[in-house]
Amino acid sequence: MARNSEKAMTALARWRAAHLDDKKEVERRPYLATECDDLKKAEKFRRQIIGEISKKVAQIQNAGLGEFKLRDINDEINKLLREKGHWEDRIKELDGPDYRKTGPKMLDHEGKEVPGNRGYKYFGAAKDLPGVRELFEQEPPPPPRKTRGELMKDIDADYYGYRDEDDGVIVPLEKEVEKKAVADKVREWKENQEKIARGEMTEDTTDKTIEVPRLFDDEEEDMEVEGESSSNSEEKQSVHFIAHVDVPSQKQIEEALLERKKLELLQKYASDDLQSEEGQVKEMLGL
Repeated sequence: MARNSEKAMTALARWRAAHLDDKKEVERRPYLATECDDLKKAEKFRRQIIGEISKKVAQIQNAGLGEFKLRDINDEINKLLREKGHWEDRIKELDGPDYRKTGPKMLDHEGKEVPGNRGYKYFGAAKDLPGVRELFEQEPPPPPRKTRGELMKDIDADYYGYRDEDDGVIVPLEKEVEKKAVADKVREWKENQEKIARGEMTEDTTDKTIEVPRLFDDEEEDMEVEGESSSNSEEKQSVHFIAHVDVPSQKQIEEALLERKKLELLQKYASDDLQSEEGQVKEMLGL
């Protein structure tokens, strides 16, 4: 094996040692942006931060790094974004360009903010972490409520069932059901009457009297009879009405309206002297 002294004498070792002396020391970025008073240095530090952000954004796309590593990288990216904003404000204070308005927004657009948590963004595979994916799943907006006018557009005669009988299907079905119901009731009533005739059942033991159902014609007749009885009762009530105040007749009302119309015409077209003379003449005539 070669000794250390022999390794140090190789060409590569001598070339590296020669260039280490010439290499400049890398300038350290200040902790606070306000500590920098040079515009060129401030822009250099901003570009340096952008490079670091780009590397970490490319690194966070790998979902195989694990949950904790992805969260750490995402935190570092957000920290660098805030630091970049501080340097952009410092550059503007030093009479430099306003990068917040004119600078590229590519890195900002790659991140996604959680609704209600402005400022912190998730990049790459961090958006699919457990607990984060649910934050981006927004509930679908509720359907818009219809106004009363929109609801009334769909309401017509069919809505209230006014034209249900026009199809020619319901009326025959209703008649069949009605005939069947009437026949069942009639048969039940006849059976009860036969039992009563044989002595198997008495009218007193029945829970209720069973009547033969009436048809629509009988119901209409009953309604007509009720209408006539109600009208007769109203006529009787009107006959027994007693007026406690003198009610003028139709003729008296017409005369009063005619007299008022005459007075309005006189006040509109006749002078005061003419009206006073007319009043004196009426007093002399006793009108």
